[in-house]
Order: sequence, then C-alpha cells, then structure tokens
Amino acid sequence: MTTSPLVPDAPENRMEKTASPTSSVRYESGVARTSVTNEANSSGVSWAAVIGGGFVTAALSLILLALGTGLGLSSVSPWSNIGASTSTIGTAAILWLIFMQIISSSMGGYLAGRLRTKWANIHTDEVYFRDTAHGFLAWAVALVITAAFLASAAASMVGASASFAGAKVAGDQAEQQELGPNGYFIDSLFRSDSAKPDANSTSVRGEAGRIFANALRQGDVSAPDRSYLAQLVAARTGLSQPDADKRISDVFAAAQQTADTARKAIAHSLLWAFLALLIGAFCASFAATVGGRQRDHVVVV
Repeated sequence: MTTSPLVPDAPENRMEKTASPTSSVRYESGVARTSVTNEANSSGVSWAAVIGGGFVTAALSLILLALGTGLGLSSVSPWSNIGASTSTIGTAAILWLIFMQIISSSMGGYLAGRLRTKWANIHTDEVYFRDTAHGFLAWAVALVITAAFLASAAASMVGASASFAGAKVAGDQAEQQELGPNGYFIDSLFRSDSAKPDANSTSVRGEAGRIFANALRQGDVSAPDRSYLAQLVAARTGLSQPDADKRISDVFAAAQQTADTARKAIAHSLLWAFLALLIGAFCASFAATVGGRQRDHVVVV
C-alpha cells in the first residue's frame, strides 16, 4: 500500500489564500476612508433646514403676537379705572413675550434639527454640537427676518388700537404734534380760573413747548428762559410773577419725573426682552438636539 506524498501548495495557491483577506480588509477600509473623507469635505450646516426653521419661528412669532394683542385689547378699556390695570397689562405682556419665544423657537429649532442632513460617520459629541448650532442658527435667522420684514406688520397690528382710540381727538392732532410729548404740561402752565381768549394761544404754547424740550435736555430751565416763561404765564393766566415762577418750577419737576419714569419703563422692558430672547435661543438649540436625535434613530424600512 502506497501513500501519496504530500504535495506542497503551489505558489499561486499560497498567494491566493493570503491575498484574499488582505484585499478584503483593504477594500472595506478604503470604503470607510472614502466615506469619512466625503463627510469631512461636506458642509457641517444644512442651510435649507436652518432657513426653514427660521421661517417657521418667525411665522409663529407673528401669529402669537396677533393672538396676544387681541387678548390684551379685549382686557383693556378706554375708560379710566375699568379693565385691567397698567401694571397687570405690563406683566402679562412680558409673560406672553417669554411664552412666544419658548413656543416659536422650540418649533423652529426642532424642525431645523429634524430636517438636517444625517451624519453617519461623525462622532456623537460633534453631532450634538452641530445640532445645537442648527437650532441657534435657526433662531438667529428668525430674529433677522422678524426685525427686517415683520416689524412693520406687527407695529401696524399693535398700533391699530391706538389709531382707533385716537379717532375721537383727531381735531387736536395738529396742536399735539406741535407741542410734542410735553403738551399736557404746557397746557397746565396756562390754566386759569377765568378763561381769556387769545388768538396766538397755539403759537405761545408751541414756543413754551420748545423751551421745555430744551430745558429737559439741559436738565434745568435757564434764567432767561425762566424769566420769559414767567412773563408768558403771568400774562396768560393773570398770576403774579412769583406765582408764575413757582408754577414753572412745579410743572418742570413733574415733566422731569415723567421723563424719568418713561426711561425706567423702557429700560425695564428692554431687559425683559433680552431675557425672553435668551430663553428663545436656548429653547431653539435644545429642541434642535431633540429633533436631530430623532432623525438619527429613524429606521429605514
């Protein structure tokens, strides 16, 4: 009985056996390297998703602004001591502004994260950062759109009530425009128990209004202006010179107090607007991470 001798593998067979795994690994690594290279060269921002989320945020802001304006006007009465107070209206407006930012920014940020391009070979931390950036960019685009295109529409809706309420005093608009915001205080300068008609009453009040405007800018009424105003007030009201001078001091102090109150109210409103916008930016960024996470977990059927 003969045993067949062991025949060594042919060189070509050895090359085929050893080359097959190596070529497979090289092929797979080449595909992965090509995929990573393609994603590295592509943009990290899906601008279509960002712009879409920005438009949604701006549109929802305008809708909620219209709703809040309607609710606010329904609770305000043109008659004094009827309806909600000024402080209540101010507090409600601030809360509604924050609510607007939360709702609109969250929806826009979520859409920006959900609609963005899926990154398959990017590290999880980088994906989280990009989703957050998409939400923040959507909020920023919405803010620019609102400031550029929707501000006039919002102002017209808010100002509709003012024009309606001011229709009954349309006859006094020309005089009020000339007197400016100090019209009430200028009128108080020339009050008298016995009315004295004066053909140049409008021009006198206009001149006094300009003197007051300059005094408010300077912080005090100068001595020549005070003397001239005292003469005008004394001639118009019949008061003595000392009493006219005292009235000027009292009215000017009231005007200063009103201007300071308005300044504080504007500063207070701007601070709350800053806080509301900051909350909106955070909500948009966070909602974008939620939308992006759900986008990555979608199972292809």
